[in-house]
Amino acid sequence: MDWQTLVLEKKNNKGYIKMNRPHYNALNLKLANEMIKALENCCEDENVKVVILTGFNQGFCSGGDLVAARESEDSDPSDYWKHLTRRLNRIIVDIRYMRKPIIAAINGPVAGAGMSIMAACDLRIATRSAVFKQAWTSIGLVPDGAWTLFVPLLIGFGRTSELVFMDPLLTADQALQMGLVNAVADDDKFTGEVERWADQLKTGAAEAFARAKELLNDAMLPLLEAQLSRERREIVNTAQTNDYREGLHAFLEKRRPNFQGK
Repeated sequence: MDWQTLVLEKKNNKGYIKMNRPHYNALNLKLANEMIKALENCCEDENVKVVILTGFNQGFCSGGDLVAARESEDSDPSDYWKHLTRRLNRIIVDIRYMRKPIIAAINGPVAGAGMSIMAACDLRIATRSAVFKQAWTSIGLVPDGAWTLFVPLLIGFGRTSELVFMDPLLTADQALQMGLVNAVADDDKFTGEVERWADQLKTGAAEAFARAKELLNDAMLPLLEAQLSRERREIVNTAQTNDYREGLHAFLEKRRPNFQGK
């Protein structure tokens, strides 16, 4: 396949899905569609024992492409999010239901839907210069991609509430301290550490890994698809508010939003 927004590589029983778009690999419809196909490709390839999900251009994924959202605003401001979240939900489900371990190799900034994708993976390792931001509420939207399910499981209810209401910018060390990532590596050692993890996983007991992942899903994520549906409904609803329009324009104009609660 001729990939346009990502790179798919396979070597030594490892599959590498590398997002490759402007604005720190912002998620648009094209990238989302190609990620679905790349995940399917790795899932069906028996030679791939572990998948590494990462990004190019010194970034992991900055979330939904707000430039594309602005371009669609004149017709129906919620239409863009209807289509994007449908695909994002498929990505999240495919990550969780793939019977192989998936490592999120967080090579740079991650926000919004990028954080959802990261949180859905089985393991998360970040480079020390990476930063993390919830982002949705700062532009008048609600989180999606099962963020409201995964993040509380990882860091707890109180910390998650802080991210929702205060939307701080977290360093990699802060993310590690609260449990959002499993490990942090210095930038010059990051690639080697990711490879070390992947090499250990590719020689592990594949069937035991697959069945253990299914058990974790059954125990911890029985409401996954229901929560994805709820989040999709609410992001579409908030995308029709005046506060979202103000938040979107303020972000693109690099100014503070003036929310009116409408």
